[in-house]
Amino acid sequence: MRNLKLILVLAASLCAAVLFWGSYTYFKGQELAKAAARLTLYRSTVEAELRRFAHMPFLLSQDPVVVETLSGGDRGRLNARLAGFTQSAGIDAIYLMDNTGLTISASNAAAPNSFVGQNYAFRPYFQDAQKGALGEFYGIGATTGIPGYFYALAVRSEQTADSGVVAIKLDLSTLQDSWQASGERIILSNADGVVLLASDPAWRYRTVASLTNDQRARIIAARQFGEEQLTPLDWEPNPTRQTARIGGERFLYLRTSDLPNGWSLHFLVPDDQATTRAWLITGAMVLLSGLILISWQVRRVQRIGDALTRSEHEEAQLRRANERLAVEIEERRLAEQTLKKTQAELERAGRLAALGQLASSVTHELGQPIAAMRNQLAASEMATGASPLNDKMQGLVARMEDITRQLKFFSRKGRDQFETVDLAEVMRAALDLLTPSIAEADTQITFDPPATPVTLEGNRLRLEQVMTNLVRNAIDAVEDSDTRQIDISMGADSGGVWFAVADTGHGLGGQTMDDLREPFATTRESGKGMGLGLTISAGIVSDHGGVLTAQDRDAGGAIFRAEFHNEPAGPQS
Repeated sequence: MRNLKLILVLAASLCAAVLFWGSYTYFKGQELAKAAARLTLYRSTVEAELRRFAHMPFLLSQDPVVVETLSGGDRGRLNARLAGFTQSAGIDAIYLMDNTGLTISASNAAAPNSFVGQNYAFRPYFQDAQKGALGEFYGIGATTGIPGYFYALAVRSEQTADSGVVAIKLDLSTLQDSWQASGERIILSNADGVVLLASDPAWRYRTVASLTNDQRARIIAARQFGEEQLTPLDWEPNPTRQTARIGGERFLYLRTSDLPNGWSLHFLVPDDQATTRAWLITGAMVLLSGLILISWQVRRVQRIGDALTRSEHEEAQLRRANERLAVEIEERRLAEQTLKKTQAELERAGRLAALGQLASSVTHELGQPIAAMRNQLAASEMATGASPLNDKMQGLVARMEDITRQLKFFSRKGRDQFETVDLAEVMRAALDLLTPSIAEADTQITFDPPATPVTLEGNRLRLEQVMTNLVRNAIDAVEDSDTRQIDISMGADSGGVWFAVADTGHGLGGQTMDDLREPFATTRESGKGMGLGLTISAGIVSDHGGVLTAQDRDAGGAIFRAEFHNEPAGPQS
């Protein structure tokens, strides 16, 4: 009997171990799938940031003032011109060197740590530019001590045969700041394995692998990382199992090398969620097995007792059996509810992962054209000077960049800067934007704002996006109605501020707000919507410390109401 019990215990332990490993593998795969989508987004962001000003050295090399200064022209004039370019384009520095590497003009000529008079012939980007190639290089500034990404291109004068190199320096610190704000663990390393940027500042300028003597010699010759020791990072990556340990902490690990210059992006995700879920599944199954075993033992004892005193305990046995049945029914009902909830969460996670990939692709594809447009406008300004049309086009390009940043809503955890916003002014702007749609749908809209401003600390563009989505949905809802009426109201009370959009359309059709805000869920016919409007709107309202609700109207139609508390969830500074 003792041996039988030992065998049963060992068999149960083995089954529990197999169940835990299978559950962990399954949940680990889910976490890795979500991490892969996030890694794709971060890779696109890094590539877009690197290539945003790749055309600028060519434009500068063709600038007549640059060529004239290289041939002995007024350096002060070029200094002022380059300073203007850096301020308008958001570039850290622009400077011109002669054929010996000596800087003769720079955008920071008036600064204490000016590049003017410094010789950068030792930098690889200068050497590559002299060979006729586009020089690219990341390193710590030899003059300022501030790291940056450098582009350089040769400049030649056809009249005097003088030659030189024009270079720009980009500040990539905003990338690292956004990584730190997100709370995720990200490492960007170069082809030598040196960490350039990281969400944890302590990892920066460490190496993901030991450097060879040749690598160290080349880095020292280029003075790429100043006085940094470039010691190895305390980590143990295991790409085969997609895991890594840093400082004794275990992570799930993904890496992509699909970046310019042979750079690599490393993404680490804690595996505690997968482990916790696996333990919960294993514990639940062990508990269920224990309950079954106990139940079997109890029934066995009951059968023995029933054989002795069947006539005395028949009524009591029936009562206990009914109680056990009720408990089992309740446990089954709770288990089914838990399963349905888990399935719904997994479906939503899948949709959000797909949406993250879509946002990544769109921002990646639009980033280059928008950057090219800005460079072309900058070139036009250099060639013809500033003009009202050029300023207006610069504003439109800036708005397109703001819109593409909105697509990162589902993946980033940082927030936009907030300001005091009058909801009435934002609603008027949204209605102005929708004027053609309102006229085309022959819809009557009433909007009577309160006499006093209804203000909120928030992001004007994103609040306008919510109002535009809600009004556009209302226009679509009343399209087939006899009465095409939309009523817009707003106000303030003790709980905060609110605005509402009510229509005379077909109503919600039995759906709840949770159903409507599901990504890709839409009641519009194919080709007229992706089902993301309410998803994005609900998320924006939530970021402002509010809640978006929807309900049917007694007189027909639906009303969507956004309520904001007195202390919204503002941007992280």
